[in-house]
Amino acid sequence: MGGDLSSSWDSDDEYEKFIRKMNPPRVVVDNSSCPNATVIKVDSINKYGILLEVVQVLMDLNLIVIKAYISSDGGWFMDVFNVTDPDGKKIERQKDLDNIKECIQKSIGEGSSAVPSRRRSVDLKPSSDHTSIELTGTDRPGLLSEVSAVLTDLKCNVVSAEVWTHNTRVAAVMQVTDEMNSAITDPQRLSRIKQLLCNVLKGNNRHRGAKTAVSVGITNTERRLHQLMLDDRDYERSEEDSGNENCWTKVTVVNWFDKDYSVVTIRCKDRPKLLFDTVCTLTDMQYVVFHGSVDAEGPEAYQEYYIRHIDGSPVNSEAERQRVVQCLEAAIERRVSEGLKLELCTSDRMGLLSDVTRIFREHGLTVTRAEVATRDCKAVNTFYVRDATGNSVDPKTLDDIRAKIGRTVLQVKGISDHLKSPSDAPSRFLFSGLFKARSLYNLGLIRPPT
Repeated sequence: MGGDLSSSWDSDDEYEKFIRKMNPPRVVVDNSSCPNATVIKVDSINKYGILLEVVQVLMDLNLIVIKAYISSDGGWFMDVFNVTDPDGKKIERQKDLDNIKECIQKSIGEGSSAVPSRRRSVDLKPSSDHTSIELTGTDRPGLLSEVSAVLTDLKCNVVSAEVWTHNTRVAAVMQVTDEMNSAITDPQRLSRIKQLLCNVLKGNNRHRGAKTAVSVGITNTERRLHQLMLDDRDYERSEEDSGNENCWTKVTVVNWFDKDYSVVTIRCKDRPKLLFDTVCTLTDMQYVVFHGSVDAEGPEAYQEYYIRHIDGSPVNSEAERQRVVQCLEAAIERRVSEGLKLELCTSDRMGLLSDVTRIFREHGLTVTRAEVATRDCKAVNTFYVRDATGNSVDPKTLDDIRAKIGRTVLQVKGISDHLKSPSDAPSRFLFSGLFKARSLYNLGLIRPPT
């Protein structure tokens, strides 16, 4: 059972296309069998990365996965997802149900990528509407302000962006246009943008490097952020962060020698997109999930995966085990938003992001996470901020900032609740054996195709 998987996935392309054509994916969206969720069943020929493809579609459709049963052994992919809308309700409109089915079929059907690209976005094709800028480096107070100021000086308008910080590292993916709202394609201009941004990211830090990259096209921003931070080794805790481990995130990796699997279990506070974050990281680390289960109906999420490396081997050493644990912990923590949540909505213009972040910096605030979007010529931005010393934001400072930016423009949406302890784990976790993947068939939750 532990043979080389890479050779099977690299088999003759024409034969693979023929097999897929003879066995097209089957997606069933069931709204009657579960009282509190819409049930999505996916049956398909297995291929490397198919689980991530499906989970990414669910995330792009803004669906919340409260339960999942995963099985992809024996060359066939058979998964069940219980999903709700963001308000915890079943998906009722037939148009939305049909769209879910269509999007999944397009993602994994004939003509889809056999191997998950590190730059691919579900149901999106390359575009020349903007230029994508990717940044990684050492985080410091005011860094987003400095980056935004450089882009403004270079006549680059930020139409969308997402910024994550974790373990003193920062990663950002920004989409920018020129003064004519077109992608920037001139090689000399791109080279200058890259050079100046790299200089800003380096700052006075000589211990860790900084990287910038530019490209024309569309990428899945959140997947790229995970990849950028993984490549930047943000999972390696610095000495100053070594005592700040999240005591509510528990990741274990043990080997099941009888079946040649490594069993990964995750228990942590539940939040949106958690399943995507963990599956994305396992896939980018080149592990294959053969079986698994997810339970996220309470405040705490429980995930269990039976994995092997793409070469067919389980986790083989203590160093590898520790790396899997650290990388999954980092994947869970990156999206956790620390600090005060602020939302900005106003008419978009060149330099707006630079002006807003400069005001934050001048008032001693640092941005721990940011989401920047442009909709119908309106800037819709979300910032998570805290005092540069790590303390909560002083109310008077916040009032001064809102007075300067505009009280109706900048709204306070509350404090991140990530530090609140989840309630005691429900008793169902004591019986996690019920969710073991080998029992999926016995329970009748998934049946092999006939």
